[in-house]
Amino acid sequence: MARKTATMDAGPGVSVEDVPGLDRLPAGPALLVGRRAELAALRAAAARPAEGRSRVLVLAGRPGSGRTTLAVRFARTVAADYPDGVLFARLSTPDGGRVPPARAARRLLEQLGGDVAGVPLPGAVEDSRDEPACVALREALAGRKALLLLDDVRDAGQLWPLLADEPGCLVLATTAGPLTGIEDIDPVILGGLDRQASGELLGDLVGGTRISCDPVGGADLAEACAARPAALRLMAGWLRGNPKLAVTDAAKELARAVREADAKPAGGAKAAGGVHAAGETASGGKESARGGPGASGGPGRTKGGALHAGAGAGVGAGVGAGLKAGTGADGRAPGGAGAGAGPGDGKGVRRPAGPARGGAKRGERRGGTQPAEHVSGPTPEQVPAPPGRPAGAGKPGTAGTAAGGAVGTAGTAGRVGSTAEQVESAAAAAAAVPVTDPAAWVKPGPEPAEPVPVPDNDPLIGAFTLLYGTLSAAQARMLRALTLAPGQTADLRTASALVGCPAPEAATMLAALAERELLGAEPPAADGTPRYRVPGRLYPRLVRLRESEDRPAEVELARARLLERLVRLTESARALLDPAGGPGPDPLPGPLRLRSAADARQWLLGERDVLLGAVADAIGQGDLDGSAGRLVTALLRALPLTGAAAPADLYQLHEQVLTVAERHGKPRRAAAALLNLGDLQAAAGRWEQACAHYRAALEHARSADDEALCARALEGAAGCYRALGEAVRAADWYGRALALRQAMGDHAAEARLLARVAEAHTAQRRFEEAEREYRASLSVLRRLGDERGQQVVGDALAELRERLDGGW
Repeated sequence: MARKTATMDAGPGVSVEDVPGLDRLPAGPALLVGRRAELAALRAAAARPAEGRSRVLVLAGRPGSGRTTLAVRFARTVAADYPDGVLFARLSTPDGGRVPPARAARRLLEQLGGDVAGVPLPGAVEDSRDEPACVALREALAGRKALLLLDDVRDAGQLWPLLADEPGCLVLATTAGPLTGIEDIDPVILGGLDRQASGELLGDLVGGTRISCDPVGGADLAEACAARPAALRLMAGWLRGNPKLAVTDAAKELARAVREADAKPAGGAKAAGGVHAAGETASGGKESARGGPGASGGPGRTKGGALHAGAGAGVGAGVGAGLKAGTGADGRAPGGAGAGAGPGDGKGVRRPAGPARGGAKRGERRGGTQPAEHVSGPTPEQVPAPPGRPAGAGKPGTAGTAAGGAVGTAGTAGRVGSTAEQVESAAAAAAAVPVTDPAAWVKPGPEPAEPVPVPDNDPLIGAFTLLYGTLSAAQARMLRALTLAPGQTADLRTASALVGCPAPEAATMLAALAERELLGAEPPAADGTPRYRVPGRLYPRLVRLRESEDRPAEVELARARLLERLVRLTESARALLDPAGGPGPDPLPGPLRLRSAADARQWLLGERDVLLGAVADAIGQGDLDGSAGRLVTALLRALPLTGAAAPADLYQLHEQVLTVAERHGKPRRAAAALLNLGDLQAAAGRWEQACAHYRAALEHARSADDEALCARALEGAAGCYRALGEAVRAADWYGRALALRQAMGDHAAEARLLARVAEAHTAQRRFEEAEREYRASLSVLRRLGDERGQQVVGDALAELRERLDGGW
């Protein structure tokens, strides 16, 4: 069967290859079919006028509906319209973790070429929009034309702080749930593929002859998969591994696997009561055959025989709920139901003297033609009509319902007119939208949304179960082990450490798993090393399999091997960047080795999130503190050598050091970590937070009976009081530090502190005392032979005398 692709203009006179940032997008599958109507609706919505803020598009769909793939495809088609670049960030992790907006903003700012090292630390703010990194990102986007692709957004609380007051930018967010709380966002909702696209996808992946000779079997298989691309791809991989199996039997095998997974889910876990969000039932979705708005599970057929999936099968659980009864007249959930995280979801300042705490656990290049008669569209009774408009007319400018159902939300498939008519209608509807006042934005609610689960009776799980059963023992073990990788992202360096095999063998297994759609291809590392990611839709099931099939000792050993591998790589990078800083570790095997200082810098920056995630995972579990501590030390030595070390990353590392030190009762190490945290806060101008860290460090240093650390903490706190304008307290704390330094015989520090005490006396207009301390400092500096110090203190003394003589 010949491959058919849907294409769109990339923009006149501009080469897509010239647009920066396209290489950051996930590679995705090479073969794509269908979704022409959804692309047209997205393009029409992107042309919608905006004033005062970035335009926002939302692409919603259940896990496995292909929302990320379609978003990447759309981004490539419109990239030429955004010459300042394409920015990409994931806002949730495969295990369902929620990425804070500040962290996403820092990564986006890096991609934009901003100075992340100059961005202040995250702080305790009432509104995440006020986080320094979010503010810096919005300022950097001013006057630019950039496209931001934000993948897997959990809630509006993540999206809100990243929206710039720049109408030239476009934000495309993918989500499995509703993004209530921000005005003027109407999702394009993905259902299953239409009958023709499903057949094309199976034909190209399995073999055109095999499908064309059994069209009924192909249609039954597509129906059993709810026509969702991810399930279809997994079943195609399973059929390729069973060349003698009839396609007709594949649907039966899938139904059997779904029943078994629902009855005996791996690990014994099951969604509460077997009832899932958005009306998903454990029976496999009998409602879907009726085509009701809350339907889910298996697909049905219209009278005309067109393949379709129920609304629940085509929409994320939360999205389906937003379109069901109980929504407002415009189709949105009332009162912010299911709203995202709201103000104050940014990290607050750590309580320096508080108890130890663990780290947080870790976030279609070619298309197919899709004739209009096969485009799924919502029936009038499925989409509530706003007041004053007939049912099915669609809200003006609504990407999800404009053009008489140009977007296949889910439901029956029927003839909805030509694609040209759809685009024209959608464009006309978009033009009718009034300009939005930025002041009319509605902040999201205070609670983050829960992740949308993949239920046990989902055909995606059945297809995965069948395909997993065909893997070799080594491949299955590799796939399970990758759930231990930080961010569930791995390459041959980390994968080989997790399973304890040679790097070439790991590379071969990774490629094989990706070819069978069990791993997603990520942009390669800076040195071209392929990278892969465990799909979030499969992660929970793989974790259950790992817990049931792998012994705890094997899992702990895999984690330990990974940490030691990362320590060696980080130390190797440090040795390449700073040869004078000491010898590096023993050379790694050839395929794992970093070859030059440039490679080392790129590796450190490119894998920074993986490295930080590994530290947080290990310290959070608390059983590998030794290896985790060595990795923290290596990173603290190596990251500053890149010249692009973000203060927030260093702050996170020092917090991890503090956690381990407090956990193991090591006050000296805890004091050192608190001093470093105080220094970072002071460098950011947060004097009160810095002072709290210094005072906590003083308590730990006293319990360790370490006078040097005590003096350092006293001096740090005094500097904070001085910056806050509290001259009396500054003089007192400087004096206490001075007494300790004098007792220790540290004359250089004595001279410095005498000058600081003099400055504090000057601020209190105690000029005689100030002059006396300046002269004492000069005397110490003369004994030390410090000419530069004498010059500085002599100038300060001369300035004081000049002001006094002038009647100051």
